[in-house]
Amino acid sequence: MKPINEQHITEPGLVVPDITGRDEDTVPTVMAALEKRWATSGTGPVRRDPGEPGVQARVYADILCPGREGP
Repeated sequence: MKPINEQHITEPGLVVPDITGRDEDTVPTVMAALEKRWATSGTGPVRRDPGEPGVQARVYADILCPGREGP
């Protein structure tokens, strides 16, 4: 994954969670749940690193702003 830069976390409430799960279905489910609660970058691509267990994805979120279903 690309490095997290200062722009991604310039203000309180901005977070960049990296999510690791067992399979390609689990990780997008978690990203969708975060999107319902907070304003996020949405469901992004899932990737698998050779030799590493599971799959990974990154999402950018503003935990001070409500998502699609509000607080």
